[in-house]
Amino acid sequence: MPAAEEIDGDVYVSPVYLAGSTYIGDPALRPLLDAGFTLVNDDLANAYLASPDQKIHAGWLPEGEDDCLWRITGHEQPFTPPRWLATFDHYTPVEVVAAFTTTLAEDQTHGSNASVHGRLGASKTEPLRPLAEAGWRVDHGPYLSVSQPPDRLALVTRVNGRLDHHQEISDQRSKWTVSGGASGYSSEWLGTFTTNTPTHLITATMNRLADPTPVARYKDHLPERNRGAARITPVKPPAPPRWTSSARRSPAPARPWPGR
Repeated sequence: MPAAEEIDGDVYVSPVYLAGSTYIGDPALRPLLDAGFTLVNDDLANAYLASPDQKIHAGWLPEGEDDCLWRITGHEQPFTPPRWLATFDHYTPVEVVAAFTTTLAEDQTHGSNASVHGRLGASKTEPLRPLAEAGWRVDHGPYLSVSQPPDRLALVTRVNGRLDHHQEISDQRSKWTVSGGASGYSSEWLGTFTTNTPTHLITATMNRLADPTPVARYKDHLPERNRGAARITPVKPPAPPRWTSSARRSPAPARPWPGR
């Protein structure tokens, strides 16, 4: 973990799905910018990013028209309608979003087209694997696959049937949903992925969701409804500096007696 003076928070929180939002986009935006995405801001401080080939668009929309803070789309060509759409609302922990954007940025850095079409041979249910390995319950029904952790404070669903592409892209329905936190305003968050969202991007998100590594938060900003179920430990303050014998001030030389 980073040194205490570098941590933006006074407590560590685990699991991440109970940590709440920081309302800061930098951790999820930085991987895209480092991968060469261009950035444009509007007068309301919304941020719009595009990949060098213009096939991936991402929006961080704190002043958007709805509760969706993040909209990320993949396109066959720069001016074609989206092939896929991923969204995260205002209350989603930024670390969950960053898992998605970091993998997206890696595709761009390596010149891979997988961020548009996905990887060959990927299983449709691959994103559920890291959850099962972390001890989450996974149930495959005829119409819906569902996964939940032992505390039942997160939920991942996958619709098993075919969905209308237009309804998905217009954010009316989604193949995948991921949510966490106790039910209630600001404590519960939601993310969605349409059918054509590359499986490895969803899997990266699920990996972070299942990862027990704690995240830093300020205790007073934690969603109140989530505090009882979350594991919260204080960030240890940096140790005070220790003076070495060589660093101690040497006594001033004695002043000679007058007349000597």
